[in-house]
Amino acid sequence: MSLPLPDLGTLIALATLLLLLAGALAPFETMGWWAGWFGDERDEGAGGARAGAPTRARGHLVFLSGIHSVSGRTYAANERRFLELLRLRLPDWEIVEVFPYSVTNRALTGERVFRRAWRAALGMKTSRRRIAGIGGMMINLRNAWQVAVSADRRYGPMYDEGSAELIARELRTIGFGPDRPGPVVLVGYSGGGQIALGACEPLARRYRRPAWVVSLGGVMASPRTLDGIGRVTHLTGRSDGVARIGAVAFPGRWPFVTWSAWNRARAQGIVRTVDLGPMKHTGAGGYLDASERHENGRTFVETTVDAVAAAAEEAAHDLAAHGRSGARLDAQPS
Repeated sequence: MSLPLPDLGTLIALATLLLLLAGALAPFETMGWWAGWFGDERDEGAGGARAGAPTRARGHLVFLSGIHSVSGRTYAANERRFLELLRLRLPDWEIVEVFPYSVTNRALTGERVFRRAWRAALGMKTSRRRIAGIGGMMINLRNAWQVAVSADRRYGPMYDEGSAELIARELRTIGFGPDRPGPVVLVGYSGGGQIALGACEPLARRYRRPAWVVSLGGVMASPRTLDGIGRVTHLTGRSDGVARIGAVAFPGRWPFVTWSAWNRARAQGIVRTVDLGPMKHTGAGGYLDASERHENGRTFVETTVDAVAAAAEEAAHDLAAHGRSGARLDAQPS
């Protein structure tokens, strides 16, 4: 005898319960890393095989993917194309990737307790069936809670230290260290923008120079401090409603909260917004779309690559002009 299907009210209540449970559990991995429970683990798919001689590159760019990702090696074809174009555009830069939604850099489909569930979710997301949206939603919600942990005043400092450590660990695989020249530029897509912003201060302590952030439609809170931030270049499209979530959801981004770190940074020119035109957050018409074109004939992804490359080159110029003194010390409340 088959059991009756639950009604709509029951499904909504169950979904709400699961969402709240995911939120309650979100900080546990960060606290566990802070307590030393996980040792020195890393994601095997994050490029560790590239360890070698110290780099002499002009700069070092770290890509932090959007909340749709499950590991430090993006599976999305549009992101792979974006990174390929960026490497062609910046041939004398080292470009690496990290999984920003885990301070241990462990893939969701890697050695985790719920790895089978995440593998199933990824399988649903990459399928052509109707359940694809369910798998994508599960992954997005899980990673969105990690963005919230990074923005949280209680757990954020721990998350930021963990993010800085996994970025530094990935940079070590290409021979980069505090004694090496060149800027560190963090390109954060969507929720990766918040993770990049939070990692600046601990990275600046490690490398004795500021870190630069390029936000690609980033959903970001006001930073807790301006320490270690060289500049934040916020790339946004006019049709990107997701990027506007941060400006609404986080009070430190509200224009009339003039004392927040974000608004002080805007007033000082540390935060700069660049309009990329009529782009959406993702998919067709999004930042990484290789089909849609502007009036000048450039595809959307080419325009995005141009803007990211320009911000990276500006970081290299700033570091050469001002040296490591560009790392700000900011003791004002945010």
